Amino acid sequence: MQDFICTTCGVQYPPSETAPEKCIICEDDRQYVPPSGQSWTNLQRVNQQYKNMIEQVADGVYAIYTTPSFAIAQRAHFVQSPGGNILWDCITNIDKSTIAIINALGGIRAIAISHPHYFSTIIEWSKAFGDIPVYVNALDEQWLTRRSPAIQLWKEQEHPLWDGIKLVRCGGHFPGASVMYVSAGKGTLYVGDTIQVTPGSNAVSFMYSYPNMIPLPQRDIEQIKQAVDHLDYDVMYGAFGKYITHNAKEAVNASIERYMRIYG
Repeated sequence: MQDFICTTCGVQYPPSETAPEKCIICEDDRQYVPPSGQSWTNLQRVNQQYKNMIEQVADGVYAIYTTPSFAIAQRAHFVQSPGGNILWDCITNIDKSTIAIINALGGIRAIAISHPHYFSTIIEWSKAFGDIPVYVNALDEQWLTRRSPAIQLWKEQEHPLWDGIKLVRCGGHFPGASVMYVSAGKGTLYVGDTIQVTPGSNAVSFMYSYPNMIPLPQRDIEQIKQAVDHLDYDVMYGAFGKYITHNAKEAVNASIERYMRIYG
């Protein structure tokens, strides 16, 4: 039995004798199947071929990413908080070194996922830290490739956690696409690519599909604005190492205004 992992999106499937016939994540029109077809690996081979980097990017905030890049190449963010640390989004590779370093930093109380492209090996991560809960918005349940009692489906517009941390459903990229709000300090949003920080780190973008370059319609952008407009935040962490370190809310509002001018 192997824990087959899609090499294109990095999402793990239940253990089986043979590889899945297809990847439901990649066959969705927000992702893609390579011209060469679907290919598969497993966690043991990923451990052998890749290593994780854990980089402190701010006080109490660490980016976790894989080198060389694997699959979508997103970053997870490990966020320290007095009531318990949280892993925002997830990456496929998890190994003994990663587990040891995170435990030395205080361990993880829970995992929260922005949308299905980052489901990766969430069950393996949960097991590694004591079967901790994995928060997934219920509107994205159909894309779960593995099931576990650790999966906690939340249905509210906002789901409170602890220490002023909450999950906020924005929709758009996926029906349940979400961000994580941390109220401490001047306020921080962890956005995955529900809201995509652009290369200049002073603006954001909104897409239905990033690899297929399909933009969101106006109504979905307005829905995202409504979801986050009441939050006070100054900093924003995106999924690919692009961060807005000050005036993030102003950058989001200016970007939305730009979209509205284009839509007319």
